[in-house]
Amino acid sequence: MTIQQAFQIAVQHHQAGRLAEAEPLYRQILAVQPSHAEALRLLGVIARQVGRHDLAVEWTRRALVFNPNNPDSHCILGESFHATGRLDEAIAAYRRSLELEPSRPEIHTNLGAALAAQGRPGEAIASYRRALQLKPDIPEAHNNLANALAGQGQLEEAIAGYRRALSLRPNYPEAHNNLANALTGHGQLEEAVVQYRRALELKPNYLEAHNNLGVALNFLGRLDEAIAAFRRALEFNPGYADAHNNLGIALREQGQLDEAVAACRRAVALKSNFPDAYNNLGAALAGHGQLDEAIVAYRRAIQLKPGYSEAHNNLGVALREQGQLGEATASFRQAIQLKTDYPEALNNLGTALKGAGELDEAIHLYRRALELKPAYPGAHINLGGALRERGQLDEAVAVCRRALELQPDYADALNNLGIALKDQAELGEAIAVYRRALQVKPEDACAHSNLIYSLHFLPGYDARAISEEHQRWNLRFSDPLKPYLQPHANDRSPERRLRIGYVSPDFRDHPVGRFVLPLFERHDREHFEIFCYSGTIRSDWMTDRLRSLATAWRNTIGVPDARMAELIREDGVDVLVDLAMHTAGNRLPVFARQPAPVQVTWLAYPGSAGLSAIGYRITDARMDPPGSPIRGTDWAAEQPVRLPDCWCCYDPIGESPEINPLPALSAEGVTFGSLNNFAKVHDGVLALWARILNAVKGSRLLILCPDGRTRERVLAFFGARGIAAERLEPVGFLPRSEYLWLYQRIDIGLDPFPCNGMTTTCDALWTGAPVLTLPGDMPVSRAGLSILSTIGLAELAASSEEDYVRIAAELAANLPRLAHLRATLRPRMQASPLMDAPRFARNVEAAYRSIWQRWCANPSSGLKD
Repeated sequence: MTIQQAFQIAVQHHQAGRLAEAEPLYRQILAVQPSHAEALRLLGVIARQVGRHDLAVEWTRRALVFNPNNPDSHCILGESFHATGRLDEAIAAYRRSLELEPSRPEIHTNLGAALAAQGRPGEAIASYRRALQLKPDIPEAHNNLANALAGQGQLEEAIAGYRRALSLRPNYPEAHNNLANALTGHGQLEEAVVQYRRALELKPNYLEAHNNLGVALNFLGRLDEAIAAFRRALEFNPGYADAHNNLGIALREQGQLDEAVAACRRAVALKSNFPDAYNNLGAALAGHGQLDEAIVAYRRAIQLKPGYSEAHNNLGVALREQGQLGEATASFRQAIQLKTDYPEALNNLGTALKGAGELDEAIHLYRRALELKPAYPGAHINLGGALRERGQLDEAVAVCRRALELQPDYADALNNLGIALKDQAELGEAIAVYRRALQVKPEDACAHSNLIYSLHFLPGYDARAISEEHQRWNLRFSDPLKPYLQPHANDRSPERRLRIGYVSPDFRDHPVGRFVLPLFERHDREHFEIFCYSGTIRSDWMTDRLRSLATAWRNTIGVPDARMAELIREDGVDVLVDLAMHTAGNRLPVFARQPAPVQVTWLAYPGSAGLSAIGYRITDARMDPPGSPIRGTDWAAEQPVRLPDCWCCYDPIGESPEINPLPALSAEGVTFGSLNNFAKVHDGVLALWARILNAVKGSRLLILCPDGRTRERVLAFFGARGIAAERLEPVGFLPRSEYLWLYQRIDIGLDPFPCNGMTTTCDALWTGAPVLTLPGDMPVSRAGLSILSTIGLAELAASSEEDYVRIAAELAANLPRLAHLRATLRPRMQASPLMDAPRFARNVEAAYRSIWQRWCANPSSGLKD
């Protein structure tokens, strides 16, 4: 057999796909004729076909030694270089092939692919276009050109290119998949799903198409189908990291957080340099409340991809939820620096700055986010919250309503709208809005607490109505936990040193912080240890002072309820005291888990938290008279523990203004005043105060009242009762130092009802303004009576509305008596139990000891089923 005959037989085997028979014949030819360039070239082709690209390069280079001007050899060499990522050499080989034969469309196509892989899209597009000029019916060239156009963001032209490729080759699964990708990017998700499914009909084991189908279905919110698609990809290749990552995203959005975390962990185990998977792992961990681990994952994503703006933003969110506002702010700023038109990061930075008290910059950032993304409900409600804190309630309400126009069933927007309406004393509407929020999101404990708290401000809601709402809260948030409650292993020695845990978001310069400070300073450290569980976001000097007085201080910002309950158990707390009740930032769901054997509520406002897991509430006999039917166990979940004196201890803390002997002398008329939260000032209160102004000629009213339409409404209300606007002086919210000085202009303070003042009453009395109060049945409406009785001024508590007006008019008419009363108020307070901190501390400690001993004798005492 001649060499030529052997070569012809080898080529026949090769063309028939019988590579194992062709290759030995080529080698035999070369053993006889080492310079046979075609045998060398075809051996290179076989090596490339079986994936042995280094060998393909070796054979092809030997072929080029004997025939340097063979364009096919240069093309094969380029394909082999391309397959091994040696792109510069591949491009050079393709270009040499085209120098020898410029009209080869497939080589132009290959050159375009190598240029695209090297990140040179413009040159790649030119190569693909040249291939199609030479031969318009190459489906691969149309597909690849469309890929390059899609990479340049030219999606409409790319979609047309994919469609042209499919018109030439309808059963082209890669083109179907690529067309679907472009349609997804163009927002045509339903058609994209159709194209992905067609690709999978043609190629059922097409991993990328299964994965991409899952992504499109996820975008459509069809999470079950998306998860099935990702799982199908993983059946074909369990080591497909992208599919594990995307599965984690879908599971997280479906609320299956444990599985989401596992999927993301698998993705990073398979592909350790996968920043997207670390970012998604962080999101899944954060959703699970594992913020420390989430922060580690986000930092790893950023380490792998420093310019990853989304990971910087997500890291900021996790840090903010932990109360690390400085670091969170830095992360958000970095995200914005990397991506200046990033509305979500601008919104989040605004929230961090709002938490730090920088309201003006926060408002600016929210507005900037809304310029970039006008239909952004989250930024609208955050802007509304900042405007509310700024006192711009009209705009706050309008902004929240705008969020609801964009997303009518947005529970957070409804909740924030309710808060703003409450601050305007639009209580009926606020309560209706809270109820709507709970219809949309029944599991929103925050909105439910806001509803309960607001009910205390309106006279139409009595003990029974509030108790019924408490029961609904228990049904939703407490009762489902009862089967999982565990017994307590605390040492039941009745006289041992006790661990007292205090839970509050307000360990700061806040009424709660000011009222607990005298107790903390006088606590008997020999017999009591103080554990503080602080949700305080904006720490200040008071936070530092209280922390210095605590045995242990736990930051609970961002700590999930279940983990916080575990922490309290681990600390061995004996008596756990809730200081927030249903006010903002409360942790009542933690108390529902009964982490301590004895649980108590106190201080946020007089009354009941209504939580069956809390056994006791600290009160006094004036707020909770024994034997009163509404204050029995049928009304309040907790058993009352009545202190011998007042339920609180007052310390003015800091510089106090001098007492003005009689403001009426310089004002040419008596000035009545109320600097209470305006939410307590409903129309019934305003009507009674109008009667006082009409009864006392020339008198004035200084009142804390929001600006805008609320103030206009109040002025109109008094005007309709014959009281000129110049007799009213509405003022806005002021810092404490300025607020205290306002009392120098008030002759007589007026307490609202049914929700009395507490801090404001004590401050008014301390600065020389006697306060008139109208007690009701509920403890919240008897705080004024408790305080006044404690300092020996129970005569300022009226028995009826008529009596309230009479006392005000008589006191205003007797200026010598009023002046004497003002001059003696401060020493009267100092000599009373209201300011006797050691006595108060002993009373509270005696209460703790008593209820602890009850538990030791009967571990089921103080708890209700």
